[in-house]
Amino acid sequence: MPVHLNTTLRERIAASDRTLVGLWACSGSPLIAEVLAGSGVDWLLIDMEHSANTLESVLTQLQTVAAYPVTPVVRVPYGDDVILKQVLDLGAQNVLVPMVSNAAQARELVAAVRYPPRGRRGVGSSLSRSARWNRVDGYLQNADDHVSLFVQIESADAVEHAAEIAAVDGVDGVFVGPADLAASLGVLGQQTHPDVLAAVERTFAAVRAAGKPVGVNAFDPVAADGYIVAGAAFIAVAADVSMLARGSEALASRFIPVSPDEDRAAY
Repeated sequence: MPVHLNTTLRERIAASDRTLVGLWACSGSPLIAEVLAGSGVDWLLIDMEHSANTLESVLTQLQTVAAYPVTPVVRVPYGDDVILKQVLDLGAQNVLVPMVSNAAQARELVAAVRYPPRGRRGVGSSLSRSARWNRVDGYLQNADDHVSLFVQIESADAVEHAAEIAAVDGVDGVFVGPADLAASLGVLGQQTHPDVLAAVERTFAAVRAAGKPVGVNAFDPVAADGYIVAGAAFIAVAADVSMLARGSEALASRFIPVSPDEDRAAY
């Protein structure tokens, strides 16, 4: 019986008349991923770069969130052919690659997620969840329709090359990372520093001029509102671990008195 795959993030962005709102899944827990997936957000970032997520935990989370109308995106730790191949074979239809600095690097990533002759992705559709073990009709011939590739701009150098990165055929969109961008600009930890905000806005303009959607990570609600007004097509506004950290801290502060010489953060 033929199987139909879900809509990609590329298609969801194109069909939407508003900014798509997403959350990060960093804990590695399929239970927490399911809680996030059922929250009503549009997309979910399953992160392998700054978390303990493995291929096995990513697979379980993809299977878990498939029951919900949320679009999962897997961020690989770096732009490696083997990791991209494995993540795609697990059934990830949307991948995000961090730290992309120029068009040449972007072209290599496009080749890594496409089958020959357009690329060099290894062929294993009969063995993998991506094609539902060859239950998706024409998967090998139409795989490009089922996969979207997004790249991350996270450095001052990448900002200068944003237009050419976005213009690469096969790059479906750009996601800006203000945290690493702040570090690159010499203001580590200051994601809302004026220099960072200006660099993000320049990237927005360059990517949109190239005809591609642009998104951004913004855990600060005021910054997120500003980016939405500035034309972000998709945005991530919080992570499971950050929400748990801030929420638990708020409860502790509400119910537990702290003496002047006590530092709760030290525990």
